[in-house]
Amino acid sequence: MSSTDFEGGSSAELNILPMMSLREVVMFPRSIVPLFVGRESSIKAIEEALAEYDKKIFLVTQEFPEKEKPTPQDLYRIGTVSKILQMLRLPDGTIKVLFEGLHRASWDPDVDGITFKDDFPLVNIERVDDLPAEEHASEALVRSVHEALENFGKVNKKIAPETVLAISTIRVPGKLADSIMPHLKVDFARKQSILEMVDPLARLEAVFELLLGEIEIVSIEKRVKNRVKGQMEKNQREYYLNEQLKAINKEMGREDDPQAEAHELEEKLDAKDMADESRERVRKEIKKLRQMSPSSAEYTVVRNYVDWIMELPWNKYKKTKLDIAEARKILDEDHFGLEKPKERILEYMAVQSLVDTIKGPILCFAGPPGVGKTSIARSIARAMGREFVRLSLGGVRDEAEIRGHRRTYVGALPGKIIQSLRRCEFSNPVICLDEVDKMSTDFRGDPSAALLEVLDPEQNSSFSDHYLDLDYDLSKVFFITTANDLHSIPLPLQDRMEIIRLPGYLETEKMNIAKDFLLPKQIKEHGLKEDNLSVSDKALEDIIRTYTREAGVRNLERELARVCRKTAMQIVESGNRDMKLDVDSDNLSTILGVHKFRFGSSEEKSLVGVATGLAYTQVGGDMLMVEVVLMPGKGKVVITGKLGEVMQESAQAALSYIRSRSDLFGLKSDFHEKIDIHVHVPEGATPKDGPSAGITLCTAIASAFLNVPVRHDLAMTGEITLRGRVLPIGGLREKLLAAHRGQSRTVLIPIDNKKDLKEVPEAILKDLEIIPVENMDEVLSSALDSLTAEELFRGKNNVTPIALNLIKEEYQSQPH
Repeated sequence: MSSTDFEGGSSAELNILPMMSLREVVMFPRSIVPLFVGRESSIKAIEEALAEYDKKIFLVTQEFPEKEKPTPQDLYRIGTVSKILQMLRLPDGTIKVLFEGLHRASWDPDVDGITFKDDFPLVNIERVDDLPAEEHASEALVRSVHEALENFGKVNKKIAPETVLAISTIRVPGKLADSIMPHLKVDFARKQSILEMVDPLARLEAVFELLLGEIEIVSIEKRVKNRVKGQMEKNQREYYLNEQLKAINKEMGREDDPQAEAHELEEKLDAKDMADESRERVRKEIKKLRQMSPSSAEYTVVRNYVDWIMELPWNKYKKTKLDIAEARKILDEDHFGLEKPKERILEYMAVQSLVDTIKGPILCFAGPPGVGKTSIARSIARAMGREFVRLSLGGVRDEAEIRGHRRTYVGALPGKIIQSLRRCEFSNPVICLDEVDKMSTDFRGDPSAALLEVLDPEQNSSFSDHYLDLDYDLSKVFFITTANDLHSIPLPLQDRMEIIRLPGYLETEKMNIAKDFLLPKQIKEHGLKEDNLSVSDKALEDIIRTYTREAGVRNLERELARVCRKTAMQIVESGNRDMKLDVDSDNLSTILGVHKFRFGSSEEKSLVGVATGLAYTQVGGDMLMVEVVLMPGKGKVVITGKLGEVMQESAQAALSYIRSRSDLFGLKSDFHEKIDIHVHVPEGATPKDGPSAGITLCTAIASAFLNVPVRHDLAMTGEITLRGRVLPIGGLREKLLAAHRGQSRTVLIPIDNKKDLKEVPEAILKDLEIIPVENMDEVLSSALDSLTAEELFRGKNNVTPIALNLIKEEYQSQPH
C-alpha cells in the first residue's frame, strides 16, 4: 500500500487501517503523545501499521476503560488517525510508542463491517474535516484564546514557554483548539466530546471556556500553595521537630495525637463522679488542649493540670468498719494505756454508726516524744478500715506546702493535702499532720495560718487549693495532728482542734509496754527466737530507772535493741543457734555498760538555798533544782542557767515578795542593799522557761536569807505574784510523774490545780503526799525544814538570818 498526504487533505486516502483502543486517553490532531502499550492485540496492530500501513494507525478511545477486551460497541465512533514516530520495546514485554495525531476520522462497524487479523481489528474509516468558519468571529475568538493561553502559561509552570509561543502562532480556530486541548486537565469524556466537534468556532469556544477555568483553578492552587508555603516557612523548625517526635512516639508505641488524647480525657471525665463546677472546668481545659500543639510549653501545663484534677478521688470514699468491739481490740493490741485517746475514737465511731453524714473530727495528740502519738494515729486508721497518710510538718515554712502553688509559677504543684489524697485514692483517709508545733514562719508565708481552713470543720468542706483553684471537700477526712509543745502553736489553730494530752508513762506502764510490745518486736527484728533471750522484771526495772530518763519509751526500745544485739553477737560467735541469754540485774551492767542516770534526783539531805521544782518540758515532766547563794555586795542580782524571760521575771517577783515580808522574817528593810544574790539553775546548756517556777525560786531565796534548809524530799510547782499568791500551772500530771520518778515524797501544788488530780493515776497519788497551797506563806511553812509557821513569821525562831550575819561582818570590817 502507498502512503497518503494527510496534512494536505487531498489525494486518495487509505480507507482501511489497523485500529487500537485507548483507555482514558483521547488523541487529538497535531498532538504528540507517548503511550505504554501492553495488550497483545494492540501490540500486533502497531506492528502491522509499521509493516504494511506506512506507520499509520487509527486510535479510538474506549467508552468503558475497565474493559480488557472491548467490543466495537464499547468504542467511540470518532477517533484520530495517527502516525507512529518511535517504538521502544521494554524488558517486561510492553512497548513505548510515540504517536503523532494527524486528523479526525470516523468509523461505523454496522455499515462498513470490521475485519480481524491476528486478533487486532482492521476497519474502514472516513476522514472528518472541519466546517468553514466566519473570519471576523474567528479572529476575535483566536485573540482571546491567545491572551488566555499567555496567562495560562504564566500561572502554570508545567507548560513550557516555547510550547506557548508555538501555539500562539496558530491562527486557524480548529487547529488552535486541537493544539491547546492536550495541555488541559480534563476528563477523557469531555475531551472526546470536544474531539467530535466539527465546528471549529464551537470547538475553540469550548476550549476557551476550559482554558479560563483551568487558569482560575491554577491561580487558586498557586495562592493555596503560597499560603501553605509561608506557613511552612514560619513553622518549619517546629514542624520538623513535631514530625520527628511523631516518628519517635510511633516507634515506641505511644499515641501522640492531641485529638485522641482529648477524646480519651473526655471519656474519663464522663465516668468521673465530681462536682459540676469542677467538671466544666476540666471540659474547658480539654478544649484548650485540642487547639494546642503537643510540643508547646503551655500544652504540658494544661495537661498536668487536667491530670491532677482527673486523678483526685472526687466523691470516692472507702467503706469504713464500724465494729466497736473489733476497733477496741485493735487499739488495745497496738497500745498499752492511752485510755482517753482510745475512748475518744470509739465515741466517734459509735456516733458515725448512727449518723451517716458526721464530719471528720480534728484531734491533736499533745505529749512528749516517744509516747506513741503517731503510732496510735496509724492504729486508728487500721481500726476504722481507712487509708493512713502521714505528713511531717516539721520545718515547713512555705504556705504553698499546704495550699499549693498558683499555676503561673514554673513547676507548680498542689499542696501536701491534695497530693496525699491523690496517693491514697480515697477522700476519707486518716491524715496525720505530724509535728504541727515545729512549723516556722518567714517571708514565704505562715503555714500555720494556711492550716486554719484545713482544720476547721465549718470551712474544710470547700477547701480551695491554689493550684486546683477549685473547692474540694475535706470534711470526711479524719485529721489527727501531733505536737510536743502547745505553746508554739498559734491560739487560733489550737481553737480548731480537740486537744488530747498523752502524758508520760508510769513505771508500771513502761514495764508492761516493754514486756508485751517492745521486747518481742526487737527479738523478731534482730532475727532471734523467743527462746534465745530472757529479760527478768528486775532487769527491765533497772533499764527503765538507770538507763533511761524519759516520758515515752523510745530510749527504752533502743536499750532493749542493744540487749538483742549483744545476744545476736554471742549466738554468732558461739555458733549455737539455740543458745539462750538470761539478762538480770546482776549482769545488766556488763551488757549495757555503766548506769547513765541516778535513780531519784532529789537531794539526799536538806540544804540551805536549794529547792526542787517541777517543770514541764518537751520530753515530759522533769525535776528542776534551784540554787541560791548570798555574797557581800551592792544589791546586785545575778540569774544564770540559761533561763528565759518568764523565769527571770519570776525571780524578780520572788525577791520583791521577800522584801515586802522582811519585817516578818526578822530582816531589816534595806537588807538587800549590801548583799549580792546569785540564782542558778543547773544544767545550764538546757534552755529553761515557763510560768511554773516562781514558788521554787522564792523558796530557795528565802532559805538562803533565813539560813534555813529546804526539805530534800519535797518538790513544788506554781507561779507567784507580788502579793505572794500562788497561781495555777499546766502539765500537772507530767510533773507529778517526774516527782514520782525522782522519789519525792511530798509535792506542793497550787490550790487551783486540785481539780486536775482526777487525771493523775491512782498509783501516783498513793505514793505522793499532795499539798495544795494558796499563798507563799503556806509554801514556806511546808518547805522550810524544822520551822513552824509561828516560828517563821513571828520572829520567835532562834535562827540568825544569814543576811544579818553578812551585814554584820561587812559593817565590822569598815573603819570607824
